[in-house]
Amino acid sequence: MPRRPDPDLEGEILDAAQKLWKKRGAKGLTMRAVARAAGTNTPSVYRRFRDREDILRALLHRLRLELAAALESGSSPEEACERYLDFALSHPYEYELFYRHEHELFHSARSSRAGVKPVGQPARDVMRRKLAEKLGGTPADHEGLLTALWMLAHGAAMLLIAKTIPPKDVAAARGLFSETVAALIRRAERSAKRGSETVTEFEISESVS
Repeated sequence: MPRRPDPDLEGEILDAAQKLWKKRGAKGLTMRAVARAAGTNTPSVYRRFRDREDILRALLHRLRLELAAALESGSSPEEACERYLDFALSHPYEYELFYRHEHELFHSARSSRAGVKPVGQPARDVMRRKLAEKLGGTPADHEGLLTALWMLAHGAAMLLIAKTIPPKDVAAARGLFSETVAALIRRAERSAKRGSETVTEFEISESVS
């Protein structure tokens, strides 16, 4: 009787790849190592993923969805920003995929030649919706503010992950991050009440000056 395919194997392969990434980084993530860690063989991995980059793309997509779910759990844009920072700090190795490999995997000339299509941005979509719910307008109306919040959260995450900010100063730094997020959003609220649908670059700089 032929052996039935394992419907859970793809998830198990990604679980194994995520563990290897945490332990060894990019150099340790070979198809053979992933197969061994997943308790399967290399041909089974190749039947589901054409190469190591394909595994990384699937892993990055999984992490995107996890980050979006974390942001969704925040009851406001301010809380969602805190969830972003919490996610990055609790997944430092996975977060590296975002800032070091996303362009190469999805947007580079090499990925384009391989026929890879850019994927969606579920976390940014969550934030677009939360900002529209708080400030009014449509989810597309607050791109300037969204970009400012993203840059702020990513910068804070990198400083904390790298321990550039000493442990004794982390609590104070988190407090400053929260205050700056709140200041940006308060400024956007005032602009919305004056009838402006979006936050301009001038208004963003003014809110933190």
